[in-house]
Amino acid sequence: MSNPRIPFQLSSERTPLQPLDGGHILVHIVVNVEHWPFDRPMPRTLLTPPHGKETVPDVPNFAWAEYGLRCGLPRMIEALRDRGLRASASLNASVIDSHPGAALAMLEAGWEFIGHGVQQQSLAQLDAHAQAEAVRRSLERIAAFTGTRPRGWLSPGLREAADTPDILAAAGVDHVLDWCLDDLPCWMRTAHRPLMAQPYMLEVNDSVIYAVEKHSSPEMKLRLERTLDVFAREAARHGQPRVLAIGLHPHLMGVPHRFGDFEAMLELLLAHPMVRVVTGSAIHDWYAAQVPAPAALVAPPGDAPFFPMPQ
Repeated sequence: MSNPRIPFQLSSERTPLQPLDGGHILVHIVVNVEHWPFDRPMPRTLLTPPHGKETVPDVPNFAWAEYGLRCGLPRMIEALRDRGLRASASLNASVIDSHPGAALAMLEAGWEFIGHGVQQQSLAQLDAHAQAEAVRRSLERIAAFTGTRPRGWLSPGLREAADTPDILAAAGVDHVLDWCLDDLPCWMRTAHRPLMAQPYMLEVNDSVIYAVEKHSSPEMKLRLERTLDVFAREAARHGQPRVLAIGLHPHLMGVPHRFGDFEAMLELLLAHPMVRVVTGSAIHDWYAAQVPAPAALVAPPGDAPFFPMPQ
């Protein structure tokens, strides 16, 4: 079936956009800060178990993730703060209680907070009621902690159920980063109101590069360099801005043997004349001001489900 949420459109046919603050390449630095419970199987592993039998607790892989919060996150906060850059924290809301020092450090650094579930559990595993409850709990806990209700959402593992966008729109979310299908924001059809899908590049993402594809440390910087080269050439030729969201995890990018590459990536962004480092809310407001949400992307009452479900 064709995409039931976002109408197809060639990138060459997109509405011409004015740059944001003179920037033709809008870089959104997204740091995923997650709570992987000690008494459950780990969502992703670095060290496979002996004889292929998983154990709970999974001490080495739990410690791998917690190292990121203890040591990797402070490194990343300092590197960004020293360069005057602001990131977005894609936050499992339970981190606020399980790792309060980490949550407070990001708040004090002035990061924007994005909803990322309560714990690192896929929404696709939940029914509609449980999804809505997880979204509500996540947004309300972050709002109580920061004083600001999150406007953005990134689903754990980027996994959604068929009705997740409807639930997010009903909860007041403005933009979601799960749909990695364009270099510019797109308006999504939901049952309640249009929802903005913002770019989030899987190929410039430390989880894909290091945990899944298992490349060497310099690979992420190399991909960023090449992406910036193409975006800059396209922007110069066509005058159309691009959005580049970089997905990071403290236990992957914050480890010592990769940290020099992270710092070099930040220096590359700062030195690039077309780059502006912004937050998801800034991207939302910039795009919505030029391309207002079309009323046609609200599903009529009683409309058929977006995805036919097996009988």
